[in-house]
Amino acid sequence: MAVILPARRRPARRVLRNTAIGWSFILPNFAGFAVLTLVPVVLLFYYAFTDWNIFGGAQWSGTANFEQMVGDSSFWAALRNTFYYSAVHIPLTFVVALALALLLNRKLRGVAFFRTVAFFPYVTSIVAIAQVWNMLFSPEFGPINDFLRLVGVDNPPGWTVSSGWSMPAVIIVGTWRDMGYYMLLFLAGLQTVPRELHEAARIDGASAWQRFRNVTMPCLRPTTFFVTVMLTINSFKVFDLILLLTDGGPGQSTLVLSQYIYQKGFEENQFGYASAISIVLFAVCFLVTIVQFLVNKRRNA
Repeated sequence: MAVILPARRRPARRVLRNTAIGWSFILPNFAGFAVLTLVPVVLLFYYAFTDWNIFGGAQWSGTANFEQMVGDSSFWAALRNTFYYSAVHIPLTFVVALALALLLNRKLRGVAFFRTVAFFPYVTSIVAIAQVWNMLFSPEFGPINDFLRLVGVDNPPGWTVSSGWSMPAVIIVGTWRDMGYYMLLFLAGLQTVPRELHEAARIDGASAWQRFRNVTMPCLRPTTFFVTVMLTINSFKVFDLILLLTDGGPGQSTLVLSQYIYQKGFEENQFGYASAISIVLFAVCFLVTIVQFLVNKRRNA
């Protein structure tokens, strides 16, 4: 006589329990992301097509905000300044961070101290950084211009109070502040470069430049790609540094899109128009990132 055994439900219950445990870890983070990031981003695309000043309901206006943007000279000035800052800040920070990583990747006395010193500006209060650098850049009493006069420069730059030199001053401070963070990323990438490759290249008679070009940089390609993408996004959305150093001035010489969005939204209560500008900034970052992905994919092919 055949005995019918009951169906085993333990494995199914175990899978269900493990799934519930997994979701219990994911759900708090996902809920925070949905409430604080996902929902505001979705609403952003709606408010960009409305006329809303936060008081009362949002009135649908279609493409009026984007049409206003075309004739807004301040928007175009902010867009130009954003590209100007990014075009200089990205390669300059990349080169300085990589050079620091290569220098501090060697067995030197006190190398840990120098790594900490290089990284320290990144974790320092941005308010303190702005105050110190504004004093350093002071046209009359700043030590930078005092040094330039000492070496024979009769008319040193006005730096943050000059429309021609304010953006270079911001780029200098931005590079000094960010280089330590990206230096650590490059240091992590350099730890993965096999020493055997350098030794083989040295035995073959390759110079230091040839080893860097043909061994180090190919091995650093994933790190380089990540650094480039992160550096590009952070450069296009720069805000706090410019707000504290120059407040977009003198005039509009350092006004960037992030600050212009802040002005229109939180100072003038034009949240619909600010949302439309935010979409433009998002589109610029998205397109530049896509181009970087395509270029990286072609190089790896």
